[in-house]
Amino acid sequence: MPELPEVQTVVNDLNKKVAGKRIKDVWTDNPKLVRDHLHPSRRISDADIKEAQKNFRHFKRDLVGEKILRAERKGKNVLVYLSSNKLLLIHQKMTGHLLFGKWEIKKGRPKGLEPEAIKNDPFNGFIHLIITFSDKTQLALSDMRKFAKAMVASVGQIHATKDIASLGIDALSPDLTLKKFEELIKTSGPTIKQALLKPELISGIGNIYADESLHRAKIHPQQNPKKLTKDELKRLHGAIKSILRKAVRLRGTSTSDFRDTEGKEGGYTKWRLVYGRQGESCQSCQTTIKRIKVGGRGTHLCPKCQKESRLYKSRKRNS
Repeated sequence: MPELPEVQTVVNDLNKKVAGKRIKDVWTDNPKLVRDHLHPSRRISDADIKEAQKNFRHFKRDLVGEKILRAERKGKNVLVYLSSNKLLLIHQKMTGHLLFGKWEIKKGRPKGLEPEAIKNDPFNGFIHLIITFSDKTQLALSDMRKFAKAMVASVGQIHATKDIASLGIDALSPDLTLKKFEELIKTSGPTIKQALLKPELISGIGNIYADESLHRAKIHPQQNPKKLTKDELKRLHGAIKSILRKAVRLRGTSTSDFRDTEGKEGGYTKWRLVYGRQGESCQSCQTTIKRIKVGGRGTHLCPKCQKESRLYKSRKRNS
């Protein structure tokens, strides 16, 4: 799933490439991806295709003629501000990514025309939504697993949805000071890895950057966050900020399907410390990186650099 650096990369690109453009048309082959803003968490079943088509007609009607003002990121959501006080929300979910280029529809399927990466990379070929601008450029959503969602409503209505209203403080917000971070982490649980993945606590961190940050801070992902020392919390706070900023500069991570708006892979992929590197050697100590499950999520760590603390081992033995 695109996390903070990937979504921020998309938002930065949108502000450069589509701000000021006017929407001329909207196409989809999967109207179920469009959600009613009053019920954004409800997925429409295959049996409700008429409702899905109705939602898409309203979605298209609300977008055509609108001018793109700017884009911003909220957690892992892309928010596109439109004229007439409207707001387009796109959550790319597990395998979605936005692309800027040109397509043509042949036999009901989009064919990429430009740029080259859109034409040649198979991960850019799962196009299910295309927004066409008056200058004939296009913004498209490629989503292999069809979990992404989009909705449009007034600014106030979108900000009132659970997608936005339930989000905690942003991981790169200057308001996430060390003191605030300590307060949040000390009230969470049951493991530090699970705490970092709670968007209502701190938003924007996902599986990739939780693993990377915990390794940089030399903290075992199964540690009880309430038992972390001040020094550990300071290291983790700094690691999160540092790694997320670096990943934004390098335009995200592409261990599987993420691509930027030009269809290119993210540059942080080759800088990964542990994520997706199970079986390889740790860059710090040459110990073999392991993959375990924490809270049902695949988790990567170096057993030597991220030793379980004596306190954690004692708690584990006594449980």
